[in-house]
Amino acid sequence: MLGVVEVERSTYYAHVNKAEKKPLHRVGRPAPGYSYNTNGNPVSDEQICEWLMELLAGEGAAFGYRKLTVLLKRRHQLVINKKKVYRLCKRLEVLRPQRKLKMKHPRRLANNRVITGSNQLWETDIKYGWIAGVRRFFFIMCILDVFDRAIISYHLGLTCEAKHLVQITQEALMKRQLFHNQRRRSRLYAQIMVRNSSTTCLKMLAIRLK
Repeated sequence: MLGVVEVERSTYYAHVNKAEKKPLHRVGRPAPGYSYNTNGNPVSDEQICEWLMELLAGEGAAFGYRKLTVLLKRRHQLVINKKKVYRLCKRLEVLRPQRKLKMKHPRRLANNRVITGSNQLWETDIKYGWIAGVRRFFFIMCILDVFDRAIISYHLGLTCEAKHLVQITQEALMKRQLFHNQRRRSRLYAQIMVRNSSTTCLKMLAIRLK
């Protein structure tokens, strides 16, 4: 029959074996129902649940499963991990609601103007650090977009001068494609806010694009 329809035997039996295979449902090993203490004696899960309820009725009322695991190890010398304590707490329905994390650095836009998109307001920040081996300072100056908080361009070196600010401003304008080079030499004036730890100054920079 296979010779008549010109089908290889390996192709036919590979298709048949593939159709007969049943999907495997992988499951973990069943829970043993007990744990051990440091002396090697088994302790049933029912006893551990009673200890958990006692802790929750007392000083551990506000504790989560991680701290309950530590208390079980200290008080009853159990060899148990946080995963099993989580499973037992879930069975007892005593899990604490998961806390919501608050952002330490909330997003803040400019207070003196309305920013609705990128490339409407940039700001420059200068920071410095100490190189122990060379025993001198290094400086990093970057231009950030206030709206999307992206670092558009930066300068990193042992000095930080006005020419470096002009250089990274040119790079930032080219990256964001904010200039129109209609002539071979066009003059562009960019207004940049330079913020320092003690003073805030507004500078008008004349940038020559070639």
